Amino acid sequence: MIIAVDGPTASGKGTIARALARHFGLPHLDTGLLYRAVGQQVARHGGNPDDPADALAACNFPDSLLADPALRSEETGGLASRVSIHHAVRQALYERQRAFATRPGGAVLDGRDIGTVIAPEARAKLFITASVDARAQRRFLEMQARGAEVTLPAIAEDLRRRDERDRNRTEAPLIPASDALIIDTSALDKDAAIQAAIEAVEETDRLNKASH
Repeated sequence: MIIAVDGPTASGKGTIARALARHFGLPHLDTGLLYRAVGQQVARHGGNPDDPADALAACNFPDSLLADPALRSEETGGLASRVSIHHAVRQALYERQRAFATRPGGAVLDGRDIGTVIAPEARAKLFITASVDARAQRRFLEMQARGAEVTLPAIAEDLRRRDERDRNRTEAPLIPASDALIIDTSALDKDAAIQAAIEAVEETDRLNKASH
């Protein structure tokens, strides 16, 4: 069973995807980390994330980079959003994500285009969303806990810019798949959001089996 979990930054999709993977005993891939690694690699080599050639060259990042805590920073998230608009970058990372999604037994993937591009055949597709204010508050608390010097207004503005870029890019824009179940986590705590996602996947799986 392939489970696709899409949504904007700080909506809770990563937390939900990891919980779904544990619950259903499936491997999990945070596809956003791949784009963050490309963005980080561009920066390390003094390249320009807005330049397609620099961004493509950075796709050859070492696997060890995926474990770097710096990938979780707001700065790297911004770089990831910028490199992700390039067609060549998306193509370079497509096969890597596709191979993970189609492994025997299934997988859980979270990102922005899993249900629409990477695994449109996924049995369960969730689109996790939340208001900018709710997402900014969560990200602010996360960054504070890590000791980062951030302000709530700055984070909210960064999220708005990222949303705009992700929703309006020509290739694989951030939109729900036509058959995705939308879960708004604005007013949900972590446990409630996870439970809602588990129930949605179980119901989708039940209906899918019944139709066959």
